[in-house]
Amino acid sequence: MKIDGVFSGGGVKAYAFIGALQALEERNIQFERVAGTSAGALFATFIAAGYTARELQELFLDLPLENFLDQSKFGAAFPVIKWITLYQTMGLYRGNYFQRWLEEKLQDKGVKTFSDLPPGKLKIVSADLTLNQVVIFPDDLAKYYHIDATYYTVAKAVRSSISIPYFFRPFKLNNPQTKRKSYIVDGMILSNFPLWLFDRGEETRVRPIVGMQLSDPRQKQPKHKINNSLDMLFAMINTMRNAYDTRYIAENVAKDIIFFPIDGISATDFQLSRDDKLRLIEIGYKRTNKFLRKWSK
Repeated sequence: MKIDGVFSGGGVKAYAFIGALQALEERNIQFERVAGTSAGALFATFIAAGYTARELQELFLDLPLENFLDQSKFGAAFPVIKWITLYQTMGLYRGNYFQRWLEEKLQDKGVKTFSDLPPGKLKIVSADLTLNQVVIFPDDLAKYYHIDATYYTVAKAVRSSISIPYFFRPFKLNNPQTKRKSYIVDGMILSNFPLWLFDRGEETRVRPIVGMQLSDPRQKQPKHKINNSLDMLFAMINTMRNAYDTRYIAENVAKDIIFFPIDGISATDFQLSRDDKLRLIEIGYKRTNKFLRKWSK
C-alpha cells in the first residue's frame, strides 16, 4: 500500500523513525511522498532517496553523532571561544560536517539535487528569519529566491532545516537576482510537524496520510518558568514551535498520527549511547505496530 508520510522534528529522538519504518516495511506499506521538519526532514530525505530501515539502522547505530558538532580548529582547542564568538556566528556549531556527510550518503543512492527525485516526492520545511515566513523546499525556491529548484542540492535544504537556533549556525541563502541574503533556521520554530502540507481539508486525499510526531501535543504541556531573558527566549521558541501544530491536530482527527512520547532524552543529546539508540528504535517499532493494528485507512 502507498501512503504519504510526515515526520516531525525532535533531534536525536528521531531514531524512533527507524523502528517505525521497519514496522511499515513488514506490512509492505511504502511512501509515495514524504515531508518533514528538522530531524524529520533528514529521515524523510533518506526515505525519498530509497534507504530501507535496515540500511538506516546500519548507518545510524554506530554513527558518532558528536562529529556533527563541528567547530573551527581554534574553537576546538579553546572551547570557551565558541561562546565568545556566538554573538557574531549566531550558532555554536558550523553544520558543515553534517552537510558533507549527508551529500555523501545521498550520492550513494544517486541523489544530489531535487531533479534526482520524482516531482513532489520530498518537501522540507525551514524558517526564513529574513522574510518572516515558513519556507518549503523545493517549492519556494523559485518564488522567493529566484533559484531553479531542479539544480538545488537536497543536502543544503536539509542543512537549513536542522539549524537549531543558537546551536547550529543559520543557513544563508542568497537570492541571485535581488542579492538579498536570507537567514534560514530550523523549521521547528514555525511548524515542527507540517502535516498540513499533505492534509488539505478542502481536498480529497489521493492516498492515506500517516504522521509521525516525536511527542504528544494532546498531553498537557508543562508551564514555563521564566526568571530571566534566556528563559524567556526558550519559552518563546517552544511556544512558537508547538502552538500552530497543536491547534491543527486538535482541530483535525488525530487517528492518522503515530505519537512517540519520549522522556529522558534531549533533542540535542549528541552523546547518545548505542543502548539508547536501540531503545529509541524499539519504541518506534512497537508504537507503530500498535498504531497499525487499530488504524482505519
